[in-house]
Amino acid sequence: MSNLDSLSFAATLHVRDHCLCLHAQRAARALARRFDAALRPHGLTNGQFSLLNALNRPAPPGMAPVAALLAMDRTTLTAALKPLVRDGLVQVLADPADGRARRLLLTEAGRTALGRALPAWQATHAEVEAPLADPAALRRGLRALA
Repeated sequence: MSNLDSLSFAATLHVRDHCLCLHAQRAARALARRFDAALRPHGLTNGQFSLLNALNRPAPPGMAPVAALLAMDRTTLTAALKPLVRDGLVQVLADPADGRARRLLLTEAGRTALGRALPAWQATHAEVEAPLADPAALRRGLRALA
């Protein structure tokens, strides 16, 4: 008898109701849509907002720490940067210590775009967080999984 023979609909329902990965993916998609809608009037997606926010540092970071923060590989980060560079919100600079490495500079236009979008993010974040019993515990749990 194969595993397929013993696969029941009850097993399917159990996975549907208990799978942390499925529930995290569904929540992530719903949150992404909600924040995309809130940030759209500011010309940004939630991913672009997060990327601009990740670059808002005293010194331009390298690609590796930004990719790690955003849980992206470098190829995905490079693709995500293209529209931001095209729109003048980010500059990719050679690292003065290592010409092969790249630093990511949030331009003044990028800081302005981030600043204009921040109130929409704050309002949406407050709406999302309000019905949660313990948002800090949720953040701790998500960080533990990441």
